[in-house]
Amino acid sequence: MLRIRRFEERCVELYSAAKIRGFVHLYIGEEAVAVGVNEALDPDDAVVSTYREHGHALARGIPAEAVMAEMYGRTTGCSRGRGGSMHLFDASRRFYGGNAIVAGGLPLAAGLALADRMRGAHHVTCCFFGDGAFAEGEFHETANLASLWNLPLLLACENNQYAMGTALERHEAQTDLAMRAASYGMVAWAVDGMDAEAVESAARRATDGIRAGAGPHFLELRTYRFRAHSMYDPDRYREKAEIERWKTRDPIEWLTARMRERGELGDQDLAEFEQQVADEVEQAVEAAERAPEEPVGDLLRHVTSDPGEVS
Repeated sequence: MLRIRRFEERCVELYSAAKIRGFVHLYIGEEAVAVGVNEALDPDDAVVSTYREHGHALARGIPAEAVMAEMYGRTTGCSRGRGGSMHLFDASRRFYGGNAIVAGGLPLAAGLALADRMRGAHHVTCCFFGDGAFAEGEFHETANLASLWNLPLLLACENNQYAMGTALERHEAQTDLAMRAASYGMVAWAVDGMDAEAVESAARRATDGIRAGAGPHFLELRTYRFRAHSMYDPDRYREKAEIERWKTRDPIEWLTARMRERGELGDQDLAEFEQQVADEVEQAVEAAERAPEEPVGDLLRHVTSDPGEVS
């Protein structure tokens, strides 16, 4: 969680300095979800993400250097600089990309889960999406087919209370998303998404059930983003007092305090973690600064076919 937080904070600085361009959607405040869920996944499981996917990618094990280079649009990025902030991808880690389309990853996740089931592979496909995606047809179609076909699919809804600038209660008549998901015949429950240990426990229970053949599971992970929807967003739709209330439940501070109480974390340990993460992030920035941009002559590679290769 510290790696994600410090990486994101550095991205704010780099975006302000025009080193990073385009849209950037920060994950600050939601770290417990990415870390807790990924703790319950195996390396052979698949992950499908959203446009707010830096935390998912880092928790999945994609190196900070590869993610930062992608943010810079450099060829050493995990998507060779072509995806940027919203389209991180790493097939070697079965991380099948961020998706700029709200709910766009859900049908893809269903297809990955179906492929694994048809091959007899006992893997789980985890699809992250926000509460705004719950209102899209793709969610309901995916949930219906997943239950009908008994797919090994974990639907991880990051309910951060806002679909862009619209509060949950203003776009959903029934705000208990887990209850609605259960209507599709799948196991579903809500989890405190600010508590990394609660998230990990719930995700492990869900993945164990999926691996045992119990079909798709749905987790409503109730969390909150401390920053605006994107770096372009003036964030005028939330009261500052509301943001400050949620910050009192900062997932990193919560886990740190709990580990201190149990004697699992001391001041020296925390200082070492912070230094390790700081060094890692700075090395990622330095590597991105040195990395080459794609030559203009290569911009059509992987976009159009070479006429000479078409028979």
